[in-house]
Formats: sequence, structure tokens, C-alpha cells
Amino acid sequence: MKQNLFVYNTLSRKKEEFKALNAPHVGMYVCGPTVYSDVHLGNCRTYISFDLMFRYLNHLGYKVRYVRNVTDAGHLEGDAGDEGEDKISKKAKLAQLEPMEIVQKYTVGFHEVMQILNTLPPSIEPTATGHIIEQIEMVKVILEKGYAYEVDGSVYFDVEKYNKTKDYGVLSGRNLEDLLNNTRTLGGQQEKHGKLDFALWIKAKPEHLMKWPSPWGVGFPGWHLECSAMSQKYLGNQFDIHGGGLDLVPTHHTNEIAQHVACCGKNPAVYWVHTNMLTVNGQKMSKSLGNSFLPHELFSGENSILNKGYSPMTVRFFMLQAHYRSTLDFGNDAMEASEKGFRRLMNAYALLNGLKVSASTEIEIEPLLNRCYAAMNDDFNSPVLIAELFEASRIINSVNDGKMKIDEANLQLLKNLMNSFVLDVLGLKDEQADNDDLPKVLNLVVELRNEAKANKDYATSDKIREGLSKVGFQLKDSKDGTLWSKS
Repeated sequence: MKQNLFVYNTLSRKKEEFKALNAPHVGMYVCGPTVYSDVHLGNCRTYISFDLMFRYLNHLGYKVRYVRNVTDAGHLEGDAGDEGEDKISKKAKLAQLEPMEIVQKYTVGFHEVMQILNTLPPSIEPTATGHIIEQIEMVKVILEKGYAYEVDGSVYFDVEKYNKTKDYGVLSGRNLEDLLNNTRTLGGQQEKHGKLDFALWIKAKPEHLMKWPSPWGVGFPGWHLECSAMSQKYLGNQFDIHGGGLDLVPTHHTNEIAQHVACCGKNPAVYWVHTNMLTVNGQKMSKSLGNSFLPHELFSGENSILNKGYSPMTVRFFMLQAHYRSTLDFGNDAMEASEKGFRRLMNAYALLNGLKVSASTEIEIEPLLNRCYAAMNDDFNSPVLIAELFEASRIINSVNDGKMKIDEANLQLLKNLMNSFVLDVLGLKDEQADNDDLPKVLNLVVELRNEAKANKDYATSDKIREGLSKVGFQLKDSKDGTLWSKS
């Protein structure tokens, strides 16, 4: 197992050496989607980032239990203030459907997009509605320990009481006084003792669609509660990594830590890991600005701000070219550059098995391999890894062109490097290789061109070469014959 992996911990605001609590086992919990609408690109960026971490930890030899929840109840429109309608119930009413029909539709859609982007499925994917009992039991414990109070069928977490002995703002780095001064009093929330108090259990109004019986009456769980209940059930009172988008730090993850500490006596995770946002031409992606689009629009190009569509693997490659903690800015120029870079990498990968071995070598692969590990061990630094893989591509092309010699041992090391980091860790794949008939068709076209050249029919030969170039394929004549590749 490769050692010395360092991870940036939001909790300490610095990189720390990763030490699994129960090596080789690793527990990782990531906040999943609220399934009331199509998954957006910001979500995709987050889940691709954690897929990268999941893959790399597995590659290092850890046995990872990756839990990613599905929120199918309890997420109100006012994320920070326990106000508004349940997002799924509201969508169900508008569509005149059962809430679970909405949940099913968008859960299926989410899984389809994740599969298209080649993310591995999590080990466990629990739902909020499937763990109502566990959430009720957690509320009971928090009440018994004196960190919550019940008012007319609703149960609230007492933030100020908790903060007397614990640090409520430990994750965000903000103290309670600042938080109180910057929190507005919400209308209709007078039953709360304090402005920062949040709901663990909410009394359901008669018209509320998704509700369950509890010791405090018919109601539904607060949004933050599900993650604490499910992470505890599947990963224990404390586990290794808790992840999500950076936007979850101020409220959702802060409240999650507080209720978990109140219940279990310790912070749920050792390492808190957060991904940054996706912007479009320097602006935050949002419907109000008219610059948002869905994954399928990016794949098809059917959106006014897109010049064309891009393949799923180009999208994945684009997202991995930025570090997960940095802002990722989308633009047509950036996407086109990623498309060319991805094709260059995969073209080189396709040449690997055809490389000729020499008795001697002019290149040592082990230093390059060590740099690949160094990149990923530095907080999963995928952009630096990709730069090293482009160096590997340069070596492959040089050997293929006869400009550089490589022996059997170094060639095998190079193959292992490309297979490990391109396929297994980055999760990239050659989309054209998925079409088994394409190589056969192209080989036939190359054969027809060779026949035209042999008959001195250069007009037809040139027409074939130019036609293939227009649809993205280039031909290269060599002493071993004519080879085709994606341009």
C-alpha cells in the first residue's frame, strides 16, 4: 500500500496525513442528491470528485465502504431556517403525482447520469424515508441528553446550550456571537428558543404529504438528521471521511456535527472534505442568470450558451483537470481544449499494445510513476496527475514513431501506469472503443484507400483521407502500414 496520502481537512483548515481509523478499512460518507429535479452539473462535479477519491483509496489497497444517501423527504425550501414546503412534496403537488413517483423519476435519472459519467456506484445508497425509525431514535437520545426541546409536536436542537460546552462553529470557523448577529429572525418560528436552533423533527400540517407517527405526534424529520442517522448506522459513531459541496459547510454540516456530537459524544468524521463550485464564464451557475444547463444539454449541445455538445468522458476529463477544492469555470474554449487533451491522452493509450520492445531503453518509467503517486498523495491532485500522464503520452508517441527506445521492463511499467491512473483512478475510458464495429469500418476504409493508392488513383485516396479528417479521424502512413486515430 502506498503511504503518505495527505488530505485537506476543512475541520483543521490544513492538509493532514491520512490515517484510517481501522486500516485497511475506510468509511466514507458523502451527502447525496435531493431527488426533486434533474441532477445539475455542480452535483456532477462533486460526485466525480468523490468518485476519484473512492477509486484512489481502493487503488491504494484500502477496503472502502462508501455511503452516499438519497434525500427523498424532509428537505424544505428554506435550507437554513426550517421554512417552506418539502421540495419533493411541492413538486408532487404541482405534477399531481405521488411523492414517490417524483423520487423514482429523478433517482433513476441521477443514476443514469452517474453511469454515463463512469462513476462507480457507492457501497450503500440509503434513503431518508427508509430510515425514519433510526432518525426518531436519534432524536430521543438528543432529548434525553438535554440538547433538544419539544414544542407542540416539533423538536428543536438547542444550539446555545450545546455551545456552552462544545464549539458549534468548529467546522465553519465562526463563533456563536457572529452567527447570531448575522441570522435573521424568521416569521412563524417564534416557538424556537434561539435564532440558530434547528428542527430535528417537524410537526406535519394536515396537507403535508410525507409524514410519519412519532412520540411527539405525526411529522417528518429535519433535513440534517438523516445524514447523522444513516452515517452512524452504516459507518459507526466515528468514521474516516465525510464529504459534500462547500455550500453545505455553514448550515447542513455544521448542524450535522452538533447533533451527532450531542448524541454520540464525538465528531462523526475525522476528515471533512469539500468540493468547490462550478462557474460559467466567471459567474456562478444559476437559472436566474440564464447560464445554467443540465448534463444532457452539455452532452447534446442543445443549449444557447454551448457551441456544440461534448462527450461524457470529455466532461469528466474537464472536471478532473481542476483540483476539487478550486473553482471550476466552464466555457466553450475550456471544453474544446479538454476535448483535444482527452483525445490526445486516449490516442496515446491506444498505441500502448502496439509498441515495439528494444534490447535497451532510453527512458526510465519509475520516476514518472513516483510522480503520479506524489500528485495523488497531495490531496488527490488530479490536474498534476494529468500533466504527468501527458508526459507518459509523449513517451508513448516517441517510442511509436521510432524516436525513442524502451525495453520490456519499462514498457510493462508504462502499461501498468497508464492502466492504473487513466482507467482505474481517473475513471476515463475510450468511448470509441465501446463501439466494437467502428474499428472494423475504419480498417475497411483504410484498405480501400490503400487499394486506390496501389492503382495510382490518388484522387480517391486523397478524398478518403480528407473525408475521414472532416469527421475527426486522421491517417498516418508508416513503414508498417496505414494507422488511423481520432484527431
